[in-house]
Amino acid sequence: MEPEEQKLPRDAIAESTAGALEIGQRLWALVNEGAELLLRPWNAYQAGIVLAVFVLAALVARPLQKVFHNWLRSREGWPRWRIRAGLVLHKRIRGILFVLLIWTVVLIMQEATWPSRSRLLVVIANLSLAWLIVALATRLVGNPLLRNLVKYGAWTWITLRILGITQDAVHLLDSIAISFGDLRISLFLVVQAVVILGVMLTLARVISSAAGNRIRSNPDISPSMQVLGAKLAQILLFGGAFFIGLKAIGIDLTGLAVLSGAIGVGLGFGLQKVVSNLVSGLIILLDKSIKPGDVISLGDTFGWINALGARYVSVVTRDGREYLIPNEDLITSQVVNWSHSDKYVRLDLRFGTGYGDDPHKVRKIAIEAASAVARVLTSAGKKPVCHVTGFGDSSVDYVLRIWIDDPTGGLTNIRGAVFLALWDAFQAEGISIPFPQREVRMLNDPLPVRVAPADNGG
Repeated sequence: MEPEEQKLPRDAIAESTAGALEIGQRLWALVNEGAELLLRPWNAYQAGIVLAVFVLAALVARPLQKVFHNWLRSREGWPRWRIRAGLVLHKRIRGILFVLLIWTVVLIMQEATWPSRSRLLVVIANLSLAWLIVALATRLVGNPLLRNLVKYGAWTWITLRILGITQDAVHLLDSIAISFGDLRISLFLVVQAVVILGVMLTLARVISSAAGNRIRSNPDISPSMQVLGAKLAQILLFGGAFFIGLKAIGIDLTGLAVLSGAIGVGLGFGLQKVVSNLVSGLIILLDKSIKPGDVISLGDTFGWINALGARYVSVVTRDGREYLIPNEDLITSQVVNWSHSDKYVRLDLRFGTGYGDDPHKVRKIAIEAASAVARVLTSAGKKPVCHVTGFGDSSVDYVLRIWIDDPTGGLTNIRGAVFLALWDAFQAEGISIPFPQREVRMLNDPLPVRVAPADNGG
């Protein structure tokens, strides 16, 4: 008598072999039934009609696509979403024509002959219409992989429903399974999970996009709170869609919670920097210290905030470079925010003039020259001022203070424009800008010989 542990593998192999044979028999029966239907006389005629309609739709679609494409190119000023919708329709013109033509043929056949002689045409017309609707609807899914999964999954399910073999297909897919103890994962469960999660995530993406646009268009909400609200909406909607999808599939979330807790502890140690950047980004959004449009200086980087991300902040400089600065650096480092509380920025420009020039006149000319520059403010409380700061070795030193309200326009260029205005004004008024003069002697050089003047006296 064989040991019990030797019987178990043989029983498992026998069950697997029997299951595979049963699956093969069902597939062969489906193939035979489909071939038998197509070989019937009126079904063969209907298949020929479908082929003729498809060829006609393909021939008509070519010139129509060209005309529609040229019409789209002439639509200047259209919103971006309309252009994208037009391009989607442009790619589906052949399918749209086929649906219109096949349904026209179905209506004619039902009026001209027995309903049984157009049954195959009705099935194909329903399939083509459903496939077209799914193809257009799945364009809302941004991720290409997820879009294809949802599209082909929906196509398969709709096809099975229209052909009336849903229960057979479900039984077939459910029979292909792998067991891990008490956990049983079938092919039907995998397909169901992909379709349901894909649909839920797509709905979450559409709703979060609409909510984000609504939040960003509200002028009563500050820019930082707009970003925070949009990101919280995305997190809540995508997280809710994921868990609702898992619950709809029938997965027990209790074990998933325990597993996610263990994974979270491991990730907490391995991804400390990532978590730190995420938390820092949340703090930045809450305390409103940095918001989109602010002009900041961090080390040698000077630019304005382009976008606030979950992990980094995008800073664009005047030369077109875009720096992705981690959120943690903005929390732990000293950041100069030129437009934190308001948009006004004061600049100090230092220069010197000769001792022979009247300081009162120099100050007046400097203020007038700075006030003539376009970006310099001249309103009350923000007028240019000039002060004497000291008496140097070769010049009287001054500081010229100006205010601007557009730091995003650059600081170096406005400094250069004001200095150039000072140069032109000083040249016109004859005011000198001295520079130090030094006498350099090389070591071991002989001293110059002084020649005493000749004595012409007696």
